[in-house]
Amino acid sequence: MRTLPSDNHQTIKFRSLSGIKELRGDPIQAHDCHTIPKRPGSGAELPQSGEYNPFPVARRVNSFHAVVMDDDLEDGNLGLRTRTFPSMRSKTYVPLVFRILMGINVRVLFVLLLLCFGAIFYIGASTSPIIVFVFSLCIASFLLSIYLTKWVLSKDEGPPEMSQISEAIRDGAEGFFRTQYGTISKMALVLSVVILCIYLFRSTTPQQEASGLGRTASAYITVASFLLGAICSGVAGYVGMWVSVRANVRVSSAARRSAREALQIAVRAGGFSALVVVGMAVMGVAILYSTFYVLLGVDTPGSMKVTDLPLLLVGYGFGASFVALFAQLGGGIYTKAADVGADLVGKIEQGIPEDDPRNPAVIADLVGDNVGDCAARGADLFESIAAEIISAMILGGTMARRCKIEDPSGFILFPLVVHSFDLVISSVGILSIRGTRDPGAKSPVEDPMAILQKGYSITIFLAIITFGASTRWLLYTEQAPSAWLNFALCGLVGIITAYAFVWITQYYTDYKHEPVRTLALSSSTGHGTNIIAGISLGLESTALPVLVISVSIISAFWLGRTSGLVDETGNPTGGLFGTAVATMGMLSTAAYVLTMDMFGPIADNAGGIVEMSQQPESVREVTDILDAVGNTTKATTKGFAIGSAALASFLLFSAYMDEVAAFAQVSFEQVDIAIPEVFVGGLLGSMLIFLFSAWACAAVGRTAQEVVNEVRRQFIERPGIMDYSEKPDYGRCVAIVASESLREMIKPGALAIFTPIVIGFLFKLLGRLTGHPLLGAKVVASMLMFATVSGILMALFLNTAGGAWDNAKKYIETGALGGKGSDCHKAAITGDTVGDPFKDTAGPSLHVLIKMLATITLVMAPIFL
Repeated sequence: MRTLPSDNHQTIKFRSLSGIKELRGDPIQAHDCHTIPKRPGSGAELPQSGEYNPFPVARRVNSFHAVVMDDDLEDGNLGLRTRTFPSMRSKTYVPLVFRILMGINVRVLFVLLLLCFGAIFYIGASTSPIIVFVFSLCIASFLLSIYLTKWVLSKDEGPPEMSQISEAIRDGAEGFFRTQYGTISKMALVLSVVILCIYLFRSTTPQQEASGLGRTASAYITVASFLLGAICSGVAGYVGMWVSVRANVRVSSAARRSAREALQIAVRAGGFSALVVVGMAVMGVAILYSTFYVLLGVDTPGSMKVTDLPLLLVGYGFGASFVALFAQLGGGIYTKAADVGADLVGKIEQGIPEDDPRNPAVIADLVGDNVGDCAARGADLFESIAAEIISAMILGGTMARRCKIEDPSGFILFPLVVHSFDLVISSVGILSIRGTRDPGAKSPVEDPMAILQKGYSITIFLAIITFGASTRWLLYTEQAPSAWLNFALCGLVGIITAYAFVWITQYYTDYKHEPVRTLALSSSTGHGTNIIAGISLGLESTALPVLVISVSIISAFWLGRTSGLVDETGNPTGGLFGTAVATMGMLSTAAYVLTMDMFGPIADNAGGIVEMSQQPESVREVTDILDAVGNTTKATTKGFAIGSAALASFLLFSAYMDEVAAFAQVSFEQVDIAIPEVFVGGLLGSMLIFLFSAWACAAVGRTAQEVVNEVRRQFIERPGIMDYSEKPDYGRCVAIVASESLREMIKPGALAIFTPIVIGFLFKLLGRLTGHPLLGAKVVASMLMFATVSGILMALFLNTAGGAWDNAKKYIETGALGGKGSDCHKAAITGDTVGDPFKDTAGPSLHVLIKMLATITLVMAPIFL
């Protein structure tokens, strides 16, 4: 082993190229090497940027020479390994679809894309000019998302130490995603077979029989819709994860130069994912609708009417809900088990900072941000938009049929147009966030939340304009000339509701406001008072959102009812459609809200990379501010999601009652909870929410215990970890969390899927025995109502309490109430640990559960009769 003189008595660490040159005797250039300070404990400082090796093993020979040595370099080995963080996979993973596309000649691929676009536009033109308009806006948004991707990926990844950490996070996230979605796809295939068997032996509606759509055709259509929804939801999740694991390191690098630049990169990366998710949701429904329209010859003599076509799309929403539920459960369990395990041992027992490279669970924690927040939230919002579009199309078709509207296509396709405009206005909001003019500024010139709010204000302003134009274009009818104005006001109610939800959630979760500061103050008297204050804050936070939802539903229903649209008997029929329009208004800025949500985990990952790569404190201050804002935006999106889930569930419930009436050929407009069996159905629905939440939190607890035991074991068996002389086994923690979270997600997921089916089928049999033919359908309707109400309250409590606990800790870490390491800080960490499964596992999973209960009952309604 050769040695080199070192006048400053520091070990010289070579990059791979320089190490090979030295071993071969080639001349070494100055840029081929960089220095590494001595280990902590020997009087040396921690390594700074450009000097990264958190666990050096080279040792001094004498005061004048240093050894060229690495932990992976042994005698006789001519290669130097500089990767500090182990690869989490054996080879680079590229999804099969992309591997196939990459293997095609560029010209051939271009021709195939032109043919696909030509086929899509041909089908759209054969359906309606409105569909062509929707396709055009969606494709334009996809082109913009490609531009945003190229812009983000053109930014530098910073020094090598940052890239190493980012690659380890990417490896772990993609490996878990591949395994998780492999499991979900197998379950989806099994469920599709079950759906096929049920539909082959179910009854059909008179409308379907009159159009010649038999059981077999209906079965295959529903299964195809289900599988397409599942595939699109999976792609939405993958897109969210793909961009986040590549943007995090670029945000970290930008934070060294400017907080505003780091903010802009994180927002544009989130914007790419949001545009793709919303665009896919709209495009998927539009393609499915137009394909069925053409293949079934809708509106031709002797065929299905266009007003009945939306009922064929319910399988799409169910497929999206199915994948989103398991994605949210698995990802939520993963991210919070790793987070809790890392915090309990690292911060509380060992007293090391968050995201410290000595913590064996830190890579698993950073991986969890991507699979739990980005991938799962992408699937969640995709499912929300798909379910809302389909339910609104069903209600619009039903109302148009009852009112004998000559051209009902406007009422049916209105949701697609609204969300197409969402892509346009959200793009403007995303692009309005510009970089700073002073690239050397290291501290933010203005509050990042204020910058994001400006973009949101622009988006809302444009939403009001485009929504009014859409209602005048599509909802104007000679039968009620002023009806479009009432529906425009319904949309305004929805937009105001969305803004109110965003404001309320910020008030209860941002540490600039009184509730979180009061929660932080309670930490000064101990762990117990922190927990009590957090729970009470979460319970209190349910009041204002429920009042807002109540006012919005009643207002929208009244505006729709007084629109002037009446049925054959003269009864007003626009009430339910008014609430549907309000839901569309609330989701009319979904792409920008999802952008703010994606910003959160990207900023969180960036902070972790900065901490692990031992960047200067000024850089960590920038990412800490962005991370705190990210916590608020994530909580905001969850509040937005649960509000939209409440309205969408009300629509889906109404669509369910319409479907039961169509199959049973009897009026089904009321559910009497005074009937004992129906009341029991409501109790079972409420019980489902609490049991599901309990199992989700317990899954996090059990998985976190495995992580805690592993981290403790490593600290005991490798005492050199604390003084940087030994490396933790990051891969072991990643493997434990991945396997346990996949196993734990099955139980609560199966509970959510099979409970409504079992309840409906059992009470159907009981109804036949007691002479009540619609008892099964009524009990399921009651279960839906009670589960929706309980789920909304529970989700609001869990999301807000968890977010408030997290930001109370962040507030103390800014230096308030004793700052980091104080007893107050330790109590706040306990609260944050309790809140982790609340806000990132059970709470978000309830958003999906509420809507999935409605979509699964829509799909399975025939077996309840």
